[in-house]
This record gives sequence, structure tokens and C-alpha cells, in this order.
Amino acid sequence: MCGIIGFIGARPAQPVLIDGLQRMEYRGYDSAGVAIQNGRGLRVRKRRGRVRELADHLSANPIEGHMGIAHTRWATHGPPTSGNAHPHLDCTGEIAVVHNGIIENADTLRTLLRDRGHTFLTPTDTEVLAHLIEDAEGETLEEQVRAALRLVEGAYGIAVMSGEFRDRIVVARQGSPVLLGLGEGETFVASDPAAVVEHTRSVIYLEDGDIAVLSPEGYRVLDREGNDPGRPTDSIHWDVEAIELGGY
Repeated sequence: MCGIIGFIGARPAQPVLIDGLQRMEYRGYDSAGVAIQNGRGLRVRKRRGRVRELADHLSANPIEGHMGIAHTRWATHGPPTSGNAHPHLDCTGEIAVVHNGIIENADTLRTLLRDRGHTFLTPTDTEVLAHLIEDAEGETLEEQVRAALRLVEGAYGIAVMSGEFRDRIVVARQGSPVLLGLGEGETFVASDPAAVVEHTRSVIYLEDGDIAVLSPEGYRVLDREGNDPGRPTDSIHWDVEAIELGGY
């Protein structure tokens, strides 16, 4: 099973992301990767194998920055390789996506995008999402993501970053669990509460059709129609060991 963790705040993102990935290792995976915004653009690192291998690489080659997304992958589309690991990028390398779920019309969308000049590096359905967002019209990253997802069939929990919109993480859910973790001056996104419980026990569980936008100022959640659905804030009452054993 795959795992998503994302962070935006004042402290360095790299250790938060690696810690989150390690706390989701119980779910099983074959590769891991991170994308961090360092103020000059996105920096992406991916490794096949254990999170420890990615952590060791980043310890020797750290990425500075205060926002990022990360993922552990269990191969579905394409073999377990570093190239197929998430995050996936668009043609420009400016849009990074991590994704849980399966895009059922990925092949159709890939053909459409190739006809429009897009070049793909992997057989993954997640890379299709990155190119679809690149291709979508919108004045903000949120608008691009919303427009792209109108064409998507299937299940997804995604987190998206952009080199152009450097202070935003956009999150969406349809059929795959996603939560927001609310800290003091920082916000998390995760597919599993185990990834955030060491940092906060205050969470919002997104529902199908929701899109959330994380920024240094906080977060906002919108439904399919672009309205505030008033999602309640919940509290995680389990301890870390129980979460890691049971998931949610």
C-alpha cells in the first residue's frame, strides 16, 4: 500500500517528510521519494528500496526548504524502480505529484496528452496526472488541479506542488483517504494518521470531491462546487503504536 506525507511550515521539511515515510513503512512499499521547494524550484530525490536508503542519500545531500511532499510506493503501473517512484513530474519539471489510487482512464489520457506534445518517461498513471495538470488551464495551481481532475476517472488521493506557485500545496481526494494535520504555524497532509501523530493530533479528514490548499498562512478546504464544506476538526486519540499496527 502507498503512503503520502506533505508539510508546509517554518521548520525544515526534509526531516519531517522522512519521519512521516518511516512511520508508514508498516503499510508495505518498494520505493520512496520526496520533492522539496527550496525557494529556487523543486528538488526531487527518489530511491528504490527502503526509506532508509532515501534518508541516507538525503543526509549526505540535504535539500533545504520548508515545504514538500513525499511518498512510499507499492508498484501497480510499472515495475518497482527509482524512475517509477513518486513524486512524478510534468514535461517542464515544474509540477510534482504524489498519488495513491488508480486512474482508470490513464491510457486514454496519456494518448490525448501525447497528441498534444507531451513526452512520458514512465508507464505510471501518476505521471499522467502531472502532465494533465500541466496541460490544464488556470491562473492558480488550485484551478489547474481542479480542471485536470474533471477529466480523471478512478480513485485518487493526491498532493501537488509547483515551481511556479512556490508557496502552495494542493491536495485532493476521491476514493482514497487523505487527511490534513493542523499544527502550530504548520500544516501537514497525509494518507495515514501515523505519519502526523508525532506532530499533531488535530486533523481534518477530507471527503470525496474535496480539494484543500495549504499555504504558509494555513489551509482552506473546498468541495466540488468550490464552496467551504465545513469539514470538522477531529482529534487522534490512539497512540503511535496502535496506529502503526492498525492503520485506518
